[in-house]
Parts: sequence; C-alpha cells; structure tokens
Amino acid sequence: MDAFGQLHSGVQYHLANTLRWDGLRPTQAQAVVPILAGSDTLVIAPTAGGKTEAAVFPLLSAMAERDWQGVSVLYVCPLRALLNNLQPRVDGYAKWLGRTAAVWHGDVGQPARQRILRDRPDILLTTPESLEAMLVSTKVDPRVLFCGLRAVVVDEVHAFAGDDRGWHLLAVLERLSRLARRELQRIGLSATVGNPSELLEWLQGSFVERDRKVVAPGLVSGGAAADNTPGSVVKPVFVDAPEVTVDYVGSVDNAATVIAALHEGEKRLVFVDSRRRAEELGAALRARGVETFLSHSSLSAAERRRSEDAFAESRNTVIVATSTLELGIDVGDLDRVIQIGAPRTVASFLQRLGRTGRRAGAARNCLFLCVDDDAVLSALGLLQCWSTGWVEPITPPPSPRHIAAQQLMALCLQEHKIGVNTWADWWGALPVFDQTAPEIVDFLCAEGYFERDGDFLHIGPEAERRFGRRYFSDLTAVFSAPPEFLVLAGRAEVGTVGTDLLVEEVEGPRMLLLAGRSWKVTHIDWQRRRCFVEPADSGGRAKWSGTGLGMSFEIARGVRAVLLGSDPDGVTLTRRAVTVLAEHRASYADVVKADELVIALPLEGAGRWWTWAGIAANRTLQASLPGLVDPRQRIDEQSLRLLPGISVTDVSSALAAVLLRAPDVSPNAVGGLKFSAALPPGLARDTLAERLGDEMHARVVVAESRVISKK
Repeated sequence: MDAFGQLHSGVQYHLANTLRWDGLRPTQAQAVVPILAGSDTLVIAPTAGGKTEAAVFPLLSAMAERDWQGVSVLYVCPLRALLNNLQPRVDGYAKWLGRTAAVWHGDVGQPARQRILRDRPDILLTTPESLEAMLVSTKVDPRVLFCGLRAVVVDEVHAFAGDDRGWHLLAVLERLSRLARRELQRIGLSATVGNPSELLEWLQGSFVERDRKVVAPGLVSGGAAADNTPGSVVKPVFVDAPEVTVDYVGSVDNAATVIAALHEGEKRLVFVDSRRRAEELGAALRARGVETFLSHSSLSAAERRRSEDAFAESRNTVIVATSTLELGIDVGDLDRVIQIGAPRTVASFLQRLGRTGRRAGAARNCLFLCVDDDAVLSALGLLQCWSTGWVEPITPPPSPRHIAAQQLMALCLQEHKIGVNTWADWWGALPVFDQTAPEIVDFLCAEGYFERDGDFLHIGPEAERRFGRRYFSDLTAVFSAPPEFLVLAGRAEVGTVGTDLLVEEVEGPRMLLLAGRSWKVTHIDWQRRRCFVEPADSGGRAKWSGTGLGMSFEIARGVRAVLLGSDPDGVTLTRRAVTVLAEHRASYADVVKADELVIALPLEGAGRWWTWAGIAANRTLQASLPGLVDPRQRIDEQSLRLLPGISVTDVSSALAAVLLRAPDVSPNAVGGLKFSAALPPGLARDTLAERLGDEMHARVVVAESRVISKK
C-alpha cells in the first residue's frame, strides 16, 4: 500500500476533495510510515516544503485510528508569531476528523486558557516557556492536562538545538513523559542541517534506544559519511539554480537607494543583522517614498502583526526584518530576498533563500548588499561554504549546568517538593545533568534555594527572593533580556527601547526611532518603565545593547579560500564587488598562503598570527599561549596580535609545548549566563568558559602555523 493509502480515510478524503491534492509530496510520503509506526522522526525539507503536513497528517490518522483522547499531540515552535500563523491551518486539518487545535503562549488571555483547560484540544501549539509555565502553575493540573499525551512535534528544531532553549525543551519533555506515564514520540521539523542523524538522537533525550528515522528526500549528501556527520556535505536540491548576487554599496543610506530603485512593483524582504539597522534602513526607505514595514523583537506584537498582515496583502512593498522572519511565518509570496551584509550561518542563508521561488516559474534568489569592505569578505566566505554544499552541524551548547539548576527548582515548584534521593528519576540519562549535579544540589541547599525536610527538598527563601516575582515567571525562560521601557503613543504600544537612549544627554527634545518612524518623547515613567511619545517628522535615533556571536571556523576558512582565489560557484559579483574583492586580495597577499598559516614577525613592534580560525578558536589560543599572544586585545576571526619582541624561537617553542585550555572568564561575564547565581561560582565560570572556546580548531591552527614573514 502506498503512503497515501495508509492515511486515515477521512484524511484521504479531504486531501483529495478539500485541498484538491492528487498526491503527497515526497517528504510527506516518506514520513507517513515511520510516524504511523511510532518512530522518532526528523523531517528535513526546504522552507515551504510541506513539513507541517508531513507530521500532522499521519498524527491525525493515528489519533483517529487509535482513539487518542485529550491533548494527545504537542506542537512546539520557537516563536509566538509562528504559532499564531500555524494554528488556523492545523485546526482546519484537525476539524476534518472532528478534532481541534488550540494555541497557548504568553499573549493568550486567561479566558482562552480557561477554555483549553475546560475543553481540552487534541493538538496544543505552544512554546517551551509556556509548557514550563503550565507545569509550575497553580491554576493548571499538568497530570490532567497531559494525561493523554502521545507525541510531540518540534518545529524548526534546529533553532532550539543550537542554544539553551533546546536543553530546556528536552528537560521539560522528560518531565511530561513521566507525567503522562509513557514514552512520547518525538518528531522534529527542520530545514537543511549538517548532521541530521545526530540532531535526531539529541531530540530523543534519554530515550535514545527508540526507533528513529531521518526523512530528507529533498537533500543529497556526499563526503566521507552517508549519515551526514559534521564533516559531510549536505545540499538542498533545487530544480533551478538560485540567483545569488553580491554587491558593494558602502552605507545603509546607499543600500536604501539601491532597494528603492530595484524591482519596483515587487514584494521584497530585506534581512538585517540588528534592530538598530532595521530601524535605520526602514526610515531611509520611507524617506525615499517606499512603502516599508518592519519586524523585529522590540516591536510590539500588534505592530509586528500589522506589518506582516499589510505586507502579505501588498505587492510593491518592502519589509525589513531581523531573524524574526527567517523562520516559517507566512508573509505571502515573495519576489525578492535582500540581505544587508551577511547572515552568521549558512543555515540562516538557506532559510532566507527559501523564502523566495515559491510560485510556479519564480526563481529562488538573494541579493547581498554589503555596506562596508569587510562585509564583502564575510558574504563571500559564507557563500564559498554554501557553494561546496557545506552546512553547519547543529551543536548543542556544552555543559548546560545552569539549566540543571533551573530544572531542579522548576520541578520543586511543579511537585511542591522533590526527593533528596529520587529527583534524578525525572530526567533519566538526559545530558543536562552530568557528574556535577550532586554539587549543584548541595549548593542550592547551602545557599537557601532549597530547604530540607527529612528526605525532601522544598523551595527556599533565596529562590523566592531571586525568582519569585509573578509566581516564579522568571524561572520559565532560560534566556534573559536587558530591561527595556514600553513605548506608548497614546494607548497604542509601539514597542520597547533600552535605557541607553533615555538616559544619555541630548540637546533639545529627546527623539526615538521605532517601527521605522520618528517619535518625540513627551514623558518617561521611570517607576513603571514606560515611555510616552508623539509622532515626529524626523530626527529619531535607534539603539539597543547586544553583541554578535562572531564568525565560525568554517566560514573564516571560507574567507581565506576566497582571498586565495576561490570564487564561489553560482554567485554573481557586481563590478563594485569585484573591485572591493580585488583590493582585499592584494592587501592580504602577504599573510594568506595556500599551504600554511602565516605568523608575521616584524623587526620592531608586535607580530601577528593569521589564524583564519573564527572567534572561539582564537579565544582558546589566546588563553593557552599567555607568553606568546597579547592578552590585551579584542579578539577577531582572522588573526591574533602577539606580544612585542617575540622571536622565531619563542614561537616554535610555544607551539611545540602548548596545552590548550578554555578561555578565561571574568566574574562580570558570568552574569550573562542565566541562573548562574544558582551554581557554585567556580562551576559557573567553568560552564561559560567551555562555551566560549573551540579547542578542536585551535589544535588545527597550531599544527598549520609557520613563521614565514619577518620584516
């Protein structure tokens, strides 16, 4: 029997008569058998490849055939907007079989939540943070709500796995499994990733012995390993080659001029690397008469929704977005994707490229507009990796010990107490907990986060003091954001801004740039953290705090390959970009060699070690070679400044005897690791240090380096 024939008859009927489909896509067809069999499954397909349907259709079939009752399927997404976008579609499919799907997240009001608790939907769409909030809430009985839970779909699973939200999600799923008293089938949905087998094994948590299957018919793999290990090559299969162009424009203002002049009458999605740049570009486009909308995390939900709805219904328009629109939120058919500078990863580029070319006869495309010389190199380095078929392996952050501390306190809230000798049963062999877990428990007890009563631990006064506001709402999210002020124009929420713009000295009225418009500040309520504004014609400024994560080893090596003469296949360079690239190749000619890495030692002053290793590996080298590398420098991706007076003998001796170690961590830096206060100080520093370095690639650099320049 073919895949279509294995679906429930009601699903078959509506596929043929409601959707008017004459069959399933290859991805959907290949997902039917493993999902119906109960296997843990990872479905990989490009954006708009039908991944949601690949999971939902067989799950609805299983739900009907096996008479699942109550909330039997969780659908977890990284973004609230994506949940809002998906819910009507998933609910429509569920109604084919007399079932329902509802959404629960931070923007959902109490009446809607009460309806869910009273009349449980069959599919609940939510975020990890909302799941945690449900588990610890005094208004929700999780044993009742989740007693029928059978399966969990994790959409955009790569977006979770790469940071601590993924560890948090896995820990919550382990607790849900034990509340439901059964193993939960886990289904991950993703675009192209470099290590799908490892990603699926990670998603299984402590249940790695279960059957698992990767479904990826839209990909071809090559290289050393067929299972797509980190050293292998994974490429999406496009019917036609994408149109990828790199241009150099020199400034954000010039980028606005180019965007305004190009592709008039088309719908254009422009990606930028920061909220500040989104605001500046949005204002510049509006000043040129271009209908422009914005989407970023500091805009209010209503403002983002207005932008996305208006953009979806328009044609001759531009939306400027940070990564908020990288994932699968539907903004209608796009004509063009434009990238200011370069995204940080090949995976992000593929997500963005996949937003185009969805209509018949339309080509996938991306135009890179580089606003400075270095951006040309960054873009070409990334595209060099992409053109060879390389995609980042998804690597969960190591040593999530602070998540272990958070989970212990969250479980104590959920159960009202935890057993001194039995708490570990809730998570099995999940790697969130390592050999340091007993030390963490002892610290939580000693510092008053827990109070001991015989064989049980209860929430203590220190946990109440640090995390107890609004019934421990701060414990439900593993990421933290700096405090921001709500910006109000009358009663309408515009978004939020940081304190920097509100405290710095200004001459004349204080002006803000938010939602692509200028605003005059009329009043600041410091106690309630509210900023009241009225519209202004111009003069607004945008500013948010934040730091980038830096370039990876592989993309830094892609830059090196480009400087050595490689031209990324399938990429067109404008004349301006060709000129900038030629200037770069000439200026770096003495420090980029094909067979070795250059250590340049001048006759006077400090030498430079051209590693092309990315920021993490360079941090490791700096920490490991204090007698060679200057500790007082800002680490970049390309090189390290050496101490003055270093000789060839000094370099040779240091490299021969080096013992690589994790970067040094200042006490102030540890504060950026949420829940670090609930860890022993030394353990908190070790945790952060292990995340900042890259010992594997630092070792590669040491082996390849030679002193070949002394001037």
